[in-house]
Amino acid sequence: MGDMSDAALVSALRREMSRAVARQVASAGNLANLETPGFRAKEPDFSDTLADKVGTPLSMAATAPGHLQGAPAGAASSAKESEGLSTRRDGNNVQLDRELLIMAQASADFSKAQTALAAKFKLVRYALSEGR
Repeated sequence: MGDMSDAALVSALRREMSRAVARQVASAGNLANLETPGFRAKEPDFSDTLADKVGTPLSMAATAPGHLQGAPAGAASSAKESEGLSTRRDGNNVQLDRELLIMAQASADFSKAQTALAAKFKLVRYALSEGR
């Protein structure tokens, strides 16, 4: 296994946490529009480089009259319509079970990255306190 620098490790964990948050925000927006006729489920598009989007604050964007969906600021182009989902008669294709599963998986991914990051910082604090 190759050695990874501390900065690269922290950066990778930060990107993973950002991806998890993006998945949760997209699912939350989909769930908010569960009963909106014609609404099409969206998911983050990770094919673009996320380096410039890491750490950006959330903003709100209108998706339908009377509804709002959270999305990373400037990320309008980084969301795409979910493909392969069955559409109801009202034109909406949001599936409650799918969105809840995505949110649970994203939460677990965030938690794993957060635990690894906390362990890394614990090692750094230990090294600093023992170096006195």
